Amino acid sequence: METITSTSNQRVKHLVRLRSRRHRDAEGRFLIEGYRELTRAVDAGIDIEEVGFCPSLFLGSNEPALLSAAEAAGANLVEFSDEPFRKVSYRDRPEGLVAVARQFATGLDRLRVDGEPLLLVVESIEKPGNLGTMLRTADATGVDAVIVADPTTDPFNPNVVRASIGCLFSVPLGVASTDETIRWLDARGIPLVATTPFADRLHWRADYSGSCAIAVGSEQYGLSDDMLDASAERVRIPMHGSADSLNAAMAAGVVLYEAVRQRQ
Repeated sequence: METITSTSNQRVKHLVRLRSRRHRDAEGRFLIEGYRELTRAVDAGIDIEEVGFCPSLFLGSNEPALLSAAEAAGANLVEFSDEPFRKVSYRDRPEGLVAVARQFATGLDRLRVDGEPLLLVVESIEKPGNLGTMLRTADATGVDAVIVADPTTDPFNPNVVRASIGCLFSVPLGVASTDETIRWLDARGIPLVATTPFADRLHWRADYSGSCAIAVGSEQYGLSDDMLDASAERVRIPMHGSADSLNAAMAAGVVLYEAVRQRQ
């Protein structure tokens, strides 16, 4: 097995380029860094082509077993020395694992929602950390699918993978325009509950016990007029201080857990 020792190695340059959306889109590939993230990707059957590893940066003793599992699934393993690995890492404290994987399909037609599903719709979210946190919260609350409408942030951004701690791979994900999302929900009879600071009804007054899609808008502008007009109900989270709204990811969590409480 070869060991990469130079920061000018072509593999190092390729991994650094994949931080850019332009290169990710052109190649149809993305980066997965970290032990938990890579574990969830392997468990989910993500098509991982290559795993770079640096034993001196491992945080525990389970990494060799994970590398074996990735190799058994078809990944090529490449060892890095400390300096070139730190160059390809996008973390302040690298964990010694970074993979290149093929982007998976995100069309709405891949989503399977039966019975009375609970969905999260996020529209025009700008910050990768917020989108990743929403995916993590969706996983924690058992959401049936997350739909990213009119995406501003690339779901394959390394910081989405990181903030989701790999839940990008465990929650069914669809990406579409706002119009496509509204039509898809309408065709399946799934009512939309829109979150907005300007609603009269408090979020716990809504009924989430049946099929529903909770919609959260962008950090700066909230939900679009089209999304608001398509909603069956509008709700707000009460604010008792000087702030007029919560962080978008936190707002999603507050409403999702109220939905979980009702559905249980």
